[in-house]
Amino acid sequence: MPSYNAPTKDLHFVLHDVLQVSASDVPGYSDLEPDFTSAVIEEAAKLAQDVLAPLNTVGDQQGCRLENGVVYTPEGFKAAFEQIKEGGWNGLDIPEEFGGQNLPYLMGSAVGEIFVSANMALNMYQGLTHGAISAILAHGSDAQKATYLPKMVALDWTGTMNLTEPHCGTDLGMMRTKAEPSGDGSYKITGQKIFISAGDHDMAENVIHLVLAKAPGGGEGTKGISLFIVPKFMVNDDGSLGARNAVSVGKIEEKMGIHGNSTCVMNYDGATGYLIGDLHKGMRAMFTMMNEARIGVGLQGYAQAAVAYENALAYAVDRLQGRDVTGVKNPDGPADPLIVHPDVRRMLMDQKSFVEGARAFTMWGASLIDRAHRLDDKDADGLISLMTPVIKGFLTDKGFEMCVQAQQVYGGHGYIEEWGMSQFARDARIAMIYEGANGVQALDLVGRKLAQDGGKHVMAFFAMVKDFVKENEGDARLEGFLAPLKAASKDLQAAGMYFMEHGMKSPNDALSGSSDFMHLFGHVCLGLMWARMAKAAYAALDEGASDRDFYEAKIATGRYYMARQLPATAMHLSRIQSGADTVMALGAEQF
Repeated sequence: MPSYNAPTKDLHFVLHDVLQVSASDVPGYSDLEPDFTSAVIEEAAKLAQDVLAPLNTVGDQQGCRLENGVVYTPEGFKAAFEQIKEGGWNGLDIPEEFGGQNLPYLMGSAVGEIFVSANMALNMYQGLTHGAISAILAHGSDAQKATYLPKMVALDWTGTMNLTEPHCGTDLGMMRTKAEPSGDGSYKITGQKIFISAGDHDMAENVIHLVLAKAPGGGEGTKGISLFIVPKFMVNDDGSLGARNAVSVGKIEEKMGIHGNSTCVMNYDGATGYLIGDLHKGMRAMFTMMNEARIGVGLQGYAQAAVAYENALAYAVDRLQGRDVTGVKNPDGPADPLIVHPDVRRMLMDQKSFVEGARAFTMWGASLIDRAHRLDDKDADGLISLMTPVIKGFLTDKGFEMCVQAQQVYGGHGYIEEWGMSQFARDARIAMIYEGANGVQALDLVGRKLAQDGGKHVMAFFAMVKDFVKENEGDARLEGFLAPLKAASKDLQAAGMYFMEHGMKSPNDALSGSSDFMHLFGHVCLGLMWARMAKAAYAALDEGASDRDFYEAKIATGRYYMARQLPATAMHLSRIQSGADTVMALGAEQF
């Protein structure tokens, strides 16, 4: 069975050495002193390691079951969920007036990584609830906030998001679910939704569904869509639970992974719903939830890779196979450990350099969200809007790839279920698909985000990279970081120029290169993160850090990324500049 040890030291490094959070001008960040953040992260680590991680395999093997209309979660999930509730973890970054602790979103992200690595399927129950809370906070009425939020923050009630239908996924304009006015301010919701994560379960008293549906008078396509709160049980005026609403589980989906999460088909048969936000403006309200979810899914991508890497590393150190070609390293044993072999080292370094770079990238993104929300910083809001499809798409594509590489380190044992590596790969696979498939993320990046506000935000990113290089070019120790970063940034700018020159007259030229652009952008972002981490590590060494091995390993890992991973930007640029001709060459009938 796999093990899990939370990366507390690495999170501390990102928060304090790299982001220097307690020196930030963001309200609430001055409280994030090392002793405080360490206490929060250590407590989360204990819960993850002692309670959540041991249930990960249980959830995978048992799954959820539907019996007589009741959804039962795997053995031990309910007791673990109670401990999450008791710790107040769901409300870490929620306003105090609703029962939260009002810590920065950044702290929620750091804890989120730990919980996702330990047990992704179980964490999704609270993760979806947090997204629903955010949507109600942003768009709900005062009465709706008072009715639903305290119970949802406490996890007495959980939340979901209901978008997809059997005949439409990304193309929500084809939606058929209807909302008919009841005459008393409520609506009757009728239709079927599929792929609803945490759609129903036995761990909470009530489930609050946020459902997209078409109300009369809205017109065709997405313009006619509104968002509704549809509780599983009606809520009385005094806050107590009333009659069961006309919403039920049709079935639990049989899935490749995340078996411990109840992914449901939900049937709405004239269920009572309440409009949230403005009529026919449901997409705007739902995207509050979707954008948060996309950052969270990007986190899932690298968090699964992190735990897979941890176990692959332990296996490589322990497993004896073959001899080191440069000389025997384990003369008292029948063979040397796997980790002596260069190709095994390559796989482990691929994983390590990705995970640590992705962690810094995601935490930086979380700090942009805090800056946007707590300072009303429009530039930070625009920058994280640009980065969201990169965080979601690139980190989940690469996260799955790294899970497969971790599995590869095990050889044949990686393919055997008892070692647990299969589960990490299977669980990570969904992150590339849900909350907007990665191809859609790439289209969003190229089709909308690059040109947003006249291209202001992508230009700001280019300036950020340029300024970092210029500020540090006098430090010879950073040359192995600055030159590759500068070259990669030029590749990104060249790709952007190609889209500007060809996109309008030949949209397929831009769209056929969108996934390559998303990956090119992702590599540059991780390159920037590694340059920043190297600078922070050198500063710590200069100040006489006691744990020199940690900081020296950080620098060496960064050098590996810059030398072995970042050059992929040239390949992605070449693909982009080849245009759409080869992509679109075959007629549909020729495939």
